Amino acid sequence: MLCSARRAGALRPRARRRRAVLLLGAAALAPLALGPTPARAQEGAPAVTPIGPDDLALALEAKDFVLINVHVPYEGEIAGTDAFIPFDRIGADTSALPQDRAAEIVLYCLSGRMSAIAGERLAALGYSRVSDLAGGMNAWVASGRELVAR
Repeated sequence: MLCSARRAGALRPRARRRRAVLLLGAAALAPLALGPTPARAQEGAPAVTPIGPDDLALALEAKDFVLINVHVPYEGEIAGTDAFIPFDRIGADTSALPQDRAAEIVLYCLSGRMSAIAGERLAALGYSRVSDLAGGMNAWVASGRELVAR
């Protein structure tokens, strides 16, 4: 009886949520805004929010955040980049960073590793709305978008 009820769609609420995430994908359920969410403000929540290439492309259409390339050496950039700060120097000179620690910042590098490190450093400095491009420029190009070269 229980198995047939589950097959008929009578899943428990937790199982329904899990199934929705699997069917729709986690990115489809996340808000498009780059700002903090209540879950992110909770203790133990990640200090840096990953953002996918599709969400970043959408956000770039109405850009209201600072986009920073942290990759070294230079391998290209995403159009609309505001600053180039090496990931290992992100906190050394804050003149290129927003003075407002609540400003939205999106970081990226080639693969996502350097931007994750830089994002954690910004979070440690008190920046509360930091995202990094999951998969970096590699994911950006894989999604069918181009990089700009200086």
